[in-house]
Amino acid sequence: MPDLRDCATPQPLFLTTRWSMVLEARNKESSGSSHALESLCQSYWYPLYVYIRRQGHAAHDAQDLTQSFFARLLEKDYLQSAAREKGRFRTFLLVATKRFLLNEWDKIRTQKRGGTYVIVSLDEEMAERRYRAEPLDTLPADEVYDRRWALTLLEQAMTRLRGSYIASDREAEFDYLKTFLTADRNDIPYQGIAESLQMTEGAARVALHRLRKRFRRFFREVIADTVSNPEEVDEEVRYVVSILSHD
Repeated sequence: MPDLRDCATPQPLFLTTRWSMVLEARNKESSGSSHALESLCQSYWYPLYVYIRRQGHAAHDAQDLTQSFFARLLEKDYLQSAAREKGRFRTFLLVATKRFLLNEWDKIRTQKRGGTYVIVSLDEEMAERRYRAEPLDTLPADEVYDRRWALTLLEQAMTRLRGSYIASDREAEFDYLKTFLTADRNDIPYQGIAESLQMTEGAARVALHRLRKRFRRFFREVIADTVSNPEEVDEEVRYVVSILSHD
């Protein structure tokens, strides 16, 4: 797991997040809120798919339920209850899914798959392949969901980090340095890094420091996208880090 120390350090600038924009636009008057919500759903459907599978639903049924839940979330009034869930998209999605499974499963079974909804795209084959690789046997469904949520945020932060290096034509540097994100600072072979990247040892130290700092920034950003105000970011960072630390 990448070095997440200091990720909860307060930052001087907080941009309006996608989830906060959705919360502020529950009255549906903003076209941007619909796009933001769809983007969030595209990013975070897999943790819910894992949760639904862990509830005992077969793969095909879990795919139907995941698709139907997000379709209804995008087109109906589920957001009206979002304020009661403390503004965290993670919590809102799980609570809304539990209500959906309790109230809607019988209806879904009697309807044509997908109905007429504009459904959030999910790769069903990939979803089941990933699910079968999950170490889920001893974990309660809620913990499974939180674990996969945390790993999804981590993956998104790494994707953004890699993209920033590709944009500056330094992909090779990223691919080499990323293995040291998890290393204890006292165990990092700076001289070997310098030789491999053909730079001085001082430059190698700076390069790895910048990589870690940039990762922490992206990690905070992806978490900020899922809470409704800046006061919640640090708490959510600490929670996600605690989950990842158990892996």
